[in-house]
Amino acid sequence: MEDKPVDQSADTPLDKPVDEPEEQPAVDDPPQEPRRRTVRRRLLLASVAGSAVLGGLLALLPWGGEDGGPPQPAPGARALTAVTSGVPASLPDLQVLIEERGRHLGKHPRDAASWAVLGAAQVEQGRRLADPAYYPRAEKALRTSLKVRPERNAAALRGLAALANARRDFAAARKWGEAARKLEPKAWTTYPLLIEACAGLGDHKAVGRMLDRLTELRTGRAVMAHAAAVYRDRGWREDAAAQLADAAAAAVEPAERAAYVERAGQLAWERGDLQDALRHFQEAVRLDPDQRAAQAGQGRVLAALGRTTEALSAYRVALEKQPRPEYALELGELYASVGMPEAAKVQYDLLRERVREAAAHGVDEDLVLGRYEADHGDPEAAVRRLRAEWRQHPSTAVADALGWALHRTGEHEEALDYAVRATEGERGGGVRSALYVYHRGMIERALEEHGAARRRLREAMQINPYFSPLGAREAKAALARLGEPPVEAGADVS
Repeated sequence: MEDKPVDQSADTPLDKPVDEPEEQPAVDDPPQEPRRRTVRRRLLLASVAGSAVLGGLLALLPWGGEDGGPPQPAPGARALTAVTSGVPASLPDLQVLIEERGRHLGKHPRDAASWAVLGAAQVEQGRRLADPAYYPRAEKALRTSLKVRPERNAAALRGLAALANARRDFAAARKWGEAARKLEPKAWTTYPLLIEACAGLGDHKAVGRMLDRLTELRTGRAVMAHAAAVYRDRGWREDAAAQLADAAAAAVEPAERAAYVERAGQLAWERGDLQDALRHFQEAVRLDPDQRAAQAGQGRVLAALGRTTEALSAYRVALEKQPRPEYALELGELYASVGMPEAAKVQYDLLRERVREAAAHGVDEDLVLGRYEADHGDPEAAVRRLRAEWRQHPSTAVADALGWALHRTGEHEEALDYAVRATEGERGGGVRSALYVYHRGMIERALEEHGAARRRLREAMQINPYFSPLGAREAKAALARLGEPPVEAGADVS
């Protein structure tokens, strides 16, 4: 099956007589999934500490064969359930759903609900494939849905919010999400879209309010997964890990379970637990071979373990099927760290190409391009790009990137303000990121705040001593140059 569907809806006329639309499940009340009577083994969790939860996650997953339970739903029905209930779907199922909606709309072009489903499925497929060419098709389908049904069409508004989030246009995502919420304030699937948009805009108070409302309206694995993302950004790793463990254990479809297991692997990676992270990434790929984020995760871990050849292979597989510019940046830095500058340049060129393609389809990738320019290109250009990004999306990630770019141009005082924003919870930077803390430590070192720099660099290495093949090496070298603090009256002995 090819990755890209035939867009059968592109030239569908809208002037045919109105057909009775197919009955669609409500987006905020998705159809119930059939119960599977599978043999399950459960591991009782004695603790919700990060390592215990993540280490026990794989043992919580269902295993064993079917024992003659009810027939499984068709791929299109599975994808419809996933798309309308805001959970990950498999790429093959999404393909089937898109083709089915396209055929249906060829005969029933006035079915607003099906246009909304088609658009939402194309957004999800574009995300999964990192192919921004899907987004104009998705926008056309969603706007057609609104044209056919301009009033009380919350499903299309939610689809447009999802599309805007995928394009990193968080202000537009918030606008569309709020419009959907006004129409259907109790539709729980609107709130994850608003959480993502508000996080991208750096509005952490709004994120909290939206999460509170979401958990009031709904419980279950999808809500737990969204809560985990918020908890991770607040630095509540153990809570995030517990939520993901429960979500993965409750997931029905392999693609959904794989997505939660991959996120658990990311938590393990972020705290430097290489073996636990690798187990989770490998399990995610086993569950869903199209889980490219897990393959890129394997690349990170294998590189940290010194298994460079395997790491390069894992990254290349991820990039082949999901050519995200951040993967190209990571692979380029891995090549650079092992003395292969020409191979690194190939990846950096790929990054630039992917950013250009994304921009042509309305996707904002200035954050990753700014990060690349700061370290490997033109730091002055990085500052200009990231200042504009900060004006639009003042998030924690942008604060870190802008602070680092300013440092690279010698503007250390201004850089420190942004680094503080990225690393202190009261300023919004609650996430425990070794990279962000490393950046702040290097900025403080440049300002000759040696005690603070020493503390920060040590903290970065404690959080995750493998956080970057280039950055971790530089952090160790900077600590060595700083040496031990002087032991004298009033000295900073940190």
